[in-house]
Amino acid sequence: MRSTAFLFSLLIALSLTAQTVTKPKKPKEVIPDGWQQRGKFTFLFSQSAFNAEWQGGGTSNVAGTLGIDYEFNFKKQKFSWDNKFIGDLGLTKLKEQKFVRKTTDRIEFNSIVGNQINETNWYYSTFFNFRTQLFSGYEFFESDVLNDAGDIINTVQDRTEITDGFSPAYFQLGPGVLFKESKDFNINIAPATTRLILVDRRFTAVDVSDPEALENYTPFFGVQANKNTRWEVGASIRAYHKFELFENVTAENQLNLYSDYLDRPKNIDIDYTLNIAFTV
Repeated sequence: MRSTAFLFSLLIALSLTAQTVTKPKKPKEVIPDGWQQRGKFTFLFSQSAFNAEWQGGGTSNVAGTLGIDYEFNFKKQKFSWDNKFIGDLGLTKLKEQKFVRKTTDRIEFNSIVGNQINETNWYYSTFFNFRTQLFSGYEFFESDVLNDAGDIINTVQDRTEITDGFSPAYFQLGPGVLFKESKDFNINIAPATTRLILVDRRFTAVDVSDPEALENYTPFFGVQANKNTRWEVGASIRAYHKFELFENVTAENQLNLYSDYLDRPKNIDIDYTLNIAFTV
């Protein structure tokens, strides 16, 4: 009974001690006036070769990825202007495949202008976003080769172009409010955002004299038949958070949400990117 009371008293003492320990508050980051720049350039290349006797299996391949992530920001008293450029291109070629395939293709530019509200972390803001790709995208499949009698004599690899460079291209612009705790953590809320989608007209071309073709047409990234633009009005939320997971290991999160007021506002476009960087 005495041992139970002793353990109970010890647990209470440890609990009270734990509650009195407070983590030291991280000092608020002071961003100096003027231009500040930072960024990284990455290039990854790999080549694998296998022979027929390799018991683990595999296919010989060559792959490469090129990436650019660059920021250039300006601050003067309560005025701030943050810019970020992202570029990614990845290609791979397998021995048994006829075509080179993209693994990633992205060009994006973000810009936020803000004016600080009093001495808080809140800013009146206006943001601009541009996002697209550089090269064509394809759907890959196999086609049968027939002889004159209609019999299959061979199967070949083929592809169909489904997107093109700068098709689609997205432009977003809108006023709002920005919560900016530091250069590594900010959230921008823009409840009145306009979005413009541009596509190549050849992806939306439909014969207007063919009612069946018009009925079966599926909007190309939301763009209607025989048009090359789509204009939307909606709400946008953009968040950025970069922090250190462990020593020499950082995690960078980018989240973009958009809802179109004019067409199914409950359907939200989500674009989320997580980058983990190791310093050796």
